[in-house]
Amino acid sequence: MKILITGGKGQLGSDCVRVLRDSHEIRITDLEDLDITSFSEVSASMGVFLPDIILNCAAYTQVDACETHQDLAWKVNVKGPENLALCAQEHGGKLIHISTDYVFDGKKPLPEPYVEDDAPGPLSYYGKTKLESEQVVHRTAERHIILRVAWMYGISGHNFLKNMLRLALENPRKTIRVVSDQFGSPTWSYRLALQIASLLEKDAQGTYHATSEGHCSWYEFAGYFLRRMEIPHSIEPCTTQEYPTPAPRPRNSILENQRLKQEGISLMRDWRMDVDQYVADFREELIKAF
Repeated sequence: MKILITGGKGQLGSDCVRVLRDSHEIRITDLEDLDITSFSEVSASMGVFLPDIILNCAAYTQVDACETHQDLAWKVNVKGPENLALCAQEHGGKLIHISTDYVFDGKKPLPEPYVEDDAPGPLSYYGKTKLESEQVVHRTAERHIILRVAWMYGISGHNFLKNMLRLALENPRKTIRVVSDQFGSPTWSYRLALQIASLLEKDAQGTYHATSEGHCSWYEFAGYFLRRMEIPHSIEPCTTQEYPTPAPRPRNSILENQRLKQEGISLMRDWRMDVDQYVADFREELIKAF
């Protein structure tokens, strides 16, 4: 198949390239190549390449910045996917769009997970834009997959684990405070790319949750990673109230991969197994980066 990947140099996009390039004809685009907020640019690009699949990994994911840069967040997270959906519909392609756990309000009692049919209720402007992007894709592109993902980390781009590693390496004696009352399912971008490849093979359709199995707090996540990295560190838990942010976060971000399991196509593993593999594959590279 011919696959166009937007945000192809980012965390998930780069792993999708690694997974898909040997079996498909891939065109990689990023911000400097294609402005998805411009319909004319998107239409021109689609008309030349005529992809069977548009894999949208482009998004404005700086959750706190979305609160103050709402126009930009809306353009990238809503208008961009709408342009891609319109072009997918026009040319008969399928759009795979990446969404987020932040479309939910997190008020379900822990550790009860959210399933695909649960009613959304985003707390942040970022979450609101991602929910609107889901709705735009659903009503515009007849053939589509919407993937809700969460707490993603990988070897490319910026993420929570890299930030924890940087802080620990900069000053091993300084105590890092990490929120311990927000819970979710850390998800390796490479594992997610493998799941996307499987969904393509099965010609899947609709909305899916795709996160690692199991759950933890940010504090548990950071501690597990730094121990596996064998990096001297000092961390202590704190509450959300003690670590306020401009954008509110859901307390419960645990997603259940219900549809993947029902259809027998889930490739997702326990989050600890993937962190172990991530460290085994990239420990030296991660340390050298700092």
